[in-house]
Amino acid sequence: MSDSTTATTADSPPGGGRGPLDRLFDLSGRGTTVARELRGGVTTFFAMAYIILLNPIILGGAKDVTGATLSIPQLTTMTALSAAVATVLMGLVGNAPLALAAGLGINAVVAFQAAPVMTWPQAMGLVVIEGLVIVLLALTGIRERIMNSIPLALKHAIAVGIGAFIALVGLYDAGFVSSSETAPPLALGTGGHLATWPSLVFALTLLLMIVLYVRRVPGAILIGIVAGTAGAVLIEANASVPKNGWGIVTPDMPDKLFAAPDFGLFGEVDLFGGFGRAGFITALVVLFTLVLSGFFDAMGTILGITDEAGLLDERGQVPRLGRILSVDGVSAAFGGITSSSANTVFVESAAGVGEGAKTGLANIATGALFAATLFLTPLAAVVPAQAAAPALVVVGALMMAQVAKVDWDDLDIAIPSFLAIVLMPFTYSITIGIGAGLVSFAVIKLAKGRLREVSVWLWPVVVLFLLFFAIYPIELWLGVK
Repeated sequence: MSDSTTATTADSPPGGGRGPLDRLFDLSGRGTTVARELRGGVTTFFAMAYIILLNPIILGGAKDVTGATLSIPQLTTMTALSAAVATVLMGLVGNAPLALAAGLGINAVVAFQAAPVMTWPQAMGLVVIEGLVIVLLALTGIRERIMNSIPLALKHAIAVGIGAFIALVGLYDAGFVSSSETAPPLALGTGGHLATWPSLVFALTLLLMIVLYVRRVPGAILIGIVAGTAGAVLIEANASVPKNGWGIVTPDMPDKLFAAPDFGLFGEVDLFGGFGRAGFITALVVLFTLVLSGFFDAMGTILGITDEAGLLDERGQVPRLGRILSVDGVSAAFGGITSSSANTVFVESAAGVGEGAKTGLANIATGALFAATLFLTPLAAVVPAQAAAPALVVVGALMMAQVAKVDWDDLDIAIPSFLAIVLMPFTYSITIGIGAGLVSFAVIKLAKGRLREVSVWLWPVVVLFLLFFAIYPIELWLGVK
């Protein structure tokens, strides 16, 4: 008897009737079982659990406009709580094996674009507004119209640029790349050399992650972070590492592994204060970047994973798509309320689908495991950037694969795509990269007399970015500066 047959028999209630879980998640209708869903949910958790460690490193390593930083233990608690609630909500409402957590790329916008021009509560207020905007766009159907207004190749280029930016953040935070006031502006390690123990930990951890990932080892990124952290702890205990040589987090073992969750960041939100602090146009552009990153990434991931799970109907449509998109928006807003950055659907959900998950029951298992990690926050204070940052480089490499989907022979799209890709890392700004790509695309079409090839939905966005780029001379002209 096959595994599928055995599991189905074991999961079926006496008399062939449908049990409560079967009725709630339509297990038999989708050809799956309780055992298969739970196995898939556990697999998804281990594939994406690295975000519990990585998100606090990204957010905790940034300072807001006042110089304030967020507590890494509190961020760990909020990241786990936010992922648990969002994932379970998607399972119950959307009935899809789509786990959610703080999105990479989106948290980079919050940390490196929003925080430097406003306070942390104000930045998280923009995240809440982003989620509400996504809900509104989902309910009105505008989401699809805006998405269709941006050329597909440029969407892929934006993903590539964010990947390059994330990789640079990882390399820099780990000290593998350093800045200098003299030429060249960036260099390898310290003075062009890798001469420190932390640099060795980063390099070896990155190589380990790469090997595990290409061999398709489940949880490769998480295993790499754990192994790198263990190595860093041993080195810190037995070698001479200069003070602050590890950066923000020094890998010292805590006195205890378990602790009560610290919910101190929950509800620390200033909804509209960012517009006053950073200026209306600047805050609006950051908000647009958050919305753009949030709903485009989620749309692609949702379509890809549901297709992989065999859930698309005969017309290629996703069951309960309206509910799924609405939950995506609500979850993003909840990420702002918890100060953990916007939640989004994780592509690592595909790992659970590969184990047979087809319903939201898998999410219940994933969410439960995220909830369990609420009591493991002391471990977060052990993980140095050198152990977590390699994940950013690996994720950046994966996002770079989208570059093959750009037609580089068509200059109308190749030049805007190039500008979007290179300006994100070169200016250390996701916003500038996206703006340069969209504005240059519109200008090229205008210069060639092909205005009809630019959607009417795109022109307001282009005007917004033009105002953003010209904000300083505009402020001078108005006498604000």
